Parts: sequence; C-alpha cells; structure tokens
Amino acid sequence: MTYPLLTNCPVCSKALKITKLHCNHCQTTIENEFEVSRLAALGQEQLHFIEIFLKCRGNIKEVEKELGISYPTVRGKLDEIISTLGYSTQKKPEIDKSKIVTMLEKGEITAEKAIQLLKEGE
Repeated sequence: MTYPLLTNCPVCSKALKITKLHCNHCQTTIENEFEVSRLAALGQEQLHFIEIFLKCRGNIKEVEKELGISYPTVRGKLDEIISTLGYSTQKKPEIDKSKIVTMLEKGEITAEKAIQLLKEGE
C-alpha cells in the first residue's frame, strides 16, 4: 500500500524535507535533500479541482457544471490554491485614468509621470 507524499510534519506542521529515495527493484537507496514541486503542497481535494479545471481548459462555467458548484465557490477554490502555492491573490488596484489626466492638466504631474502611471495600470 502506498501513501500520499507528506509535505508538512504531522507533529509541528513545519515543511518536511525528502532525504531518502529507494528503488524496490534493485534495492538502491539514495540519501540527500530533494526538492518537491510546489504542487506537492496541495491536498487531494485541491489536486482533484486542478484536474477538473485543466480538463475544462480553465473555463469556469464548465468547472461549475462538472463539480456542481457556484461561480464564487470556483473562484474561492482557485484563490485558495493560488495562495497555497505561495502567490498573492490580490488584484492590482485599478488606476483611475481620468484622475491622471486631471492631474496632468492641472500641472500636478509631468507627462512622463502620467505615462508611467498609465502603464502601471495595464
């Protein structure tokens, strides 16, 4: 019987390091520190969701139908997975283009600064 790869210590919840690999065929054992993919940190339910998401080619409407869940639930699961993988789920704040134009017209910012602010909002 095989068990899923543990990535966190069941006692203290800190990250585990893989230090030993073994071949059951020839009995070779290799000891060292090995890296695992970020995806290894995902739970079984999250991996199942990712499989469905990929099968549906990222179409959230199809994921909704396949799993029988709502759009906000799909987005919530995606945000949870993104966060587990170590990425931020916060969107960049939207730039108010009319405010930038107004500031430029009033001479509060230079044309170069206005261009820079507009590019940051893209």
